Amino acid sequence: MKKTLKENERYIVFGKVNLFNGYYNISHPEIELWNADTAIAGRQPVYSSTTKLIAKGITNRSFAKITQALFEKLNPADIPEVLPAEIIKQYNLCSRFAAIRWIHFPDNDEHEQLARHRMKWEELFISQLMIARLRLQHTAQQGWKFEKVGDHFNDFFRLHLPFELTNAQKRVLKEIRQDTARGKQMNRLLQGDVGSGKTIVAVMSMLLALDNGFQACIMAPTEILAQQHYISIGELLADMGIRVRLLTGNVKGKARKEILAELADGSTPIVVGTHALIEDSVQFKNLGLAVIDEQHRFGVGQRARLWKKNEMPPHVLVMTATPIPRTLAMTMYGDLDVSVIDELPPGRKEIKTVHRKDAGRMKVMEFIRSQVDEGRQAYIVYPLIEESEKMDYESLVAGYEQVKIWFNENKYKIAMVHGRQEVGERERNMQRFVKGEANVLVATTVIEVGVNVPNASVMLIESAERFGLSQMHQLRGRVGRGADQSYCILLTGNKISEESYKRIRIMVSTTDGFKIAEEDLAMRGPGDMYGTKQSGVLKFKLADIVLDGAILEETRIAAQQLLGNDPSLILPQNQPLRFMLKQQAKQSHWGKIS
Repeated sequence: MKKTLKENERYIVFGKVNLFNGYYNISHPEIELWNADTAIAGRQPVYSSTTKLIAKGITNRSFAKITQALFEKLNPADIPEVLPAEIIKQYNLCSRFAAIRWIHFPDNDEHEQLARHRMKWEELFISQLMIARLRLQHTAQQGWKFEKVGDHFNDFFRLHLPFELTNAQKRVLKEIRQDTARGKQMNRLLQGDVGSGKTIVAVMSMLLALDNGFQACIMAPTEILAQQHYISIGELLADMGIRVRLLTGNVKGKARKEILAELADGSTPIVVGTHALIEDSVQFKNLGLAVIDEQHRFGVGQRARLWKKNEMPPHVLVMTATPIPRTLAMTMYGDLDVSVIDELPPGRKEIKTVHRKDAGRMKVMEFIRSQVDEGRQAYIVYPLIEESEKMDYESLVAGYEQVKIWFNENKYKIAMVHGRQEVGERERNMQRFVKGEANVLVATTVIEVGVNVPNASVMLIESAERFGLSQMHQLRGRVGRGADQSYCILLTGNKISEESYKRIRIMVSTTDGFKIAEEDLAMRGPGDMYGTKQSGVLKFKLADIVLDGAILEETRIAAQQLLGNDPSLILPQNQPLRFMLKQQAKQSHWGKIS
């Protein structure tokens, strides 16, 4: 350094300032002799780099100089505008040229803010435009017309409904009725918290299909969930003489041939199944409605194969018990119509959720035993994470042995369920618990979705600090399905991180799935929650759907208004947008979202 630095010269020093031993210092700074002709005035941009580039002498300052030299050769015409002048004026946006220049070299705070706002606005607007155009395509798709509400629907509503529908369920059924009556294909996402009564809405929608001479199917991601739907739908329709069949990978031989023949000749109006439903051998006489449960468990290609089961695609009702925050729904599912069941059926008691530490394990086990002694059942769930699967599996087995000590096998029956078991053994153990033959089920998160045991009143989540919010909420939804008071116990180590503690606090403070989903989105970001980082769907350079919700709302309205006036973007002022969308479509997977 002594050789390169000269006394009484002016230098620019770039780096992070720290305080050390009472003195300010910059470790490993970039240092450059001041030259009035080449110096970059004002704020300095920071560019991402690599060790190799730095080793070759290409520093942050080098990037800045190259960029500055480039801007000296550019004029506004070189960075043409893509947004129509009307939109720029209406939403108070700076020009594209100014935004790109100021994002590199702002003269002041205001310029930087204007540039960021414009760049975020453009990113979100393009995404909303793509979604809105997809939605237009969907709404133009011809669909079967369900013209009447007939005897199946009316008889069920009057005579066989096990409880009065909530206002939310009535509202959703009305939306489905209107969708299916207009002669366009329905594409509706039904969101409802765990236990909110989505199944009854699905059943009544299927009866609507039957009233109009069509068949209906419901596809679930697992054998357990498919069986659960089959049993509950069978019970609901038992007195109406409607044939319901179950088709999964385990249905083979003569039974399978029978079901396939009945679907093909129309004598089976409703079928419940797994991925088996989309096999080529499964042919329907007249499929009018496809219900897809826990949609995020299915790939797009799998869902699309259901569309080909009739000459014109059936109506599609996609259901999820994982509440999707509004900003994420607008970004990922904006091309679908969204219905929300936001109230629980009457008579359901709110689940009491508590946090207990390992030091209090004895009291927790005594409490669970007291519940079991009163005739109830309990879940004890252990984490299972791929990176530490072997250790987690060992913890589960050790935990199972511990539970057997707490619950004497002469008096209590314990079942264990995990992913490493043979499918048959897992099903048998699960069925023991479902039928009430086992008092306690020790499991991994394989029971997260779809197990319905009204008699289960306790959910103990072991090492709760290792679970995400949505996962804990899903697990909590396995209890509270009967008339008894139910409990969710979050058991953690005696010392946990601040972030884990924050998740636990949220779980204890609310049972509202939508609030939890919003908090989860804020804490983890959309990519981690829904795997969209891998799919490239939400790869924004500057925009953040959590922090920029207000801009997202604004761009959604702007996109809808623009397409309302010019659906094909053929007006001269919209040509740059049309070209940009074509370029984006080559890189993105927008058509594969819903």
